[in-house]
Amino acid sequence: MRKFKKRSFKELVMENKRQLLNDQEALNKIEERLEQRAQAKLM
Repeated sequence: MRKFKKRSFKELVMENKRQLLNDQEALNKIEERLEQRAQAKLM
C-alpha cells in the first residue's frame, strides 16, 4: 500500500481555491452573497 502524504493547511486551501475558480456555479453563488451583503450595509 502507498502512504499518503499529509497535506498542510496551506496546500488544502490552495487546492480548494483552484477547485472554486474552476467551478463557475460556485463563483456565481459567492458573488450573489457578496452583493447581498454590500446592499445590506448600504441600507
